[in-house]
Amino acid sequence: MKFKSIPQLLVGLLLGLSLTAQAQVKIGVITSATGPAAFVGIPQKNTIALLPKSVGNVSIEYLFYDDASDSTQSVTLTKKLLSENIDAFIGPSASPVAMGVLGFLAEGQTPMLAPVGTPAVVLPMDDKKRWVFKTHPNDDVMGDVLVEHMTKAGVKTIGFIGRNDPYGESWFKTMEPMFRKANIQIVANERYNRQDTSVTAQALKLIAAKPDAILVAGVAADAALPHGQLVDSGFKGKIYQTHGAASPAFIQIGGKKVEGAIVTSPWLLVTDEIPDAVSLKKVGVGYVNAYEKMYASKPPIFGAGVYDASLLLQSAIPEALKKAKPGTVEFRAALRDALEATKGVVCSQGVVNMTPPDHSGFGQHARVLLTIKDGKFTTLKD
Repeated sequence: MKFKSIPQLLVGLLLGLSLTAQAQVKIGVITSATGPAAFVGIPQKNTIALLPKSVGNVSIEYLFYDDASDSTQSVTLTKKLLSENIDAFIGPSASPVAMGVLGFLAEGQTPMLAPVGTPAVVLPMDDKKRWVFKTHPNDDVMGDVLVEHMTKAGVKTIGFIGRNDPYGESWFKTMEPMFRKANIQIVANERYNRQDTSVTAQALKLIAAKPDAILVAGVAADAALPHGQLVDSGFKGKIYQTHGAASPAFIQIGGKKVEGAIVTSPWLLVTDEIPDAVSLKKVGVGYVNAYEKMYASKPPIFGAGVYDASLLLQSAIPEALKKAKPGTVEFRAALRDALEATKGVVCSQGVVNMTPPDHSGFGQHARVLLTIKDGKFTTLKD
């Protein structure tokens, strides 16, 4: 057996350390920092500044683009990032756009971490979606606590009004069987468009059906439109909102009309109320405090999707590095596999445990019921 001398071993060791130190992971990021979806994209863009520049001895480069809320631009920019040999992709901001680009990421065999609402980006699982990981809790996780509250409140009939897009459709498809199981009858089902300035007709149809309560599936400011017009039209029952409404913009637009709304949400909006026993408290408070220190405002939950994408990558990158070098097909495949094997990673919105059929991985501890009191979100006590 031929042994190397100590100087040779030292040279080899130093060379290996040098190669590791020079290794760089490229992460492409696309958000809608301008345009109609900027209320989602701006906090996502802002969060990039809080992400780590290295993992161990490996540096991380973030290649950021703004798609201006334009789906065509998002596709063009996604292709551009793939041509620049990125190792992973975070984005885009909107659910419909995410559905439009995931095929390109799958074709490029590049892991996509999607900070969007609709679970359709990962469900049902197939050869394309196996490259996608959703960084917000799925609708069933966020919705079961709503059904639980409705049941306790004696709700027997429900009206539904949601966005006429994948977000609204996903919520209806998710909630319909959950309502049926809880013996809650859907008596009205309406839709509205994000750019609508009035939904009075839909509100009147909902009220005419005489539901005990109404669930609104909207996002931020636009979720306040049907809520406010239901109140203006005389609806006296409980109005529930999805986590899309868990945003300061919902209160800013809705004002006093949204007081008493019941909103399913991650704990992030009420970090000062998180019990010590909730495992995500340290990470969630850390993210909110860091964001607030840099931008003098608390982050909407939209930014958390980017922050948690980074935490998942920080866990997966060291595992992928054991198998291949960044910038290679083998590394991207290993990174995908490591993301899918994620277990017990504490993120700002909850603890993530991925499985091959579940590329979201958030459990029930990821959500809490909030209400709005005196113009502020607070945990619901009843």
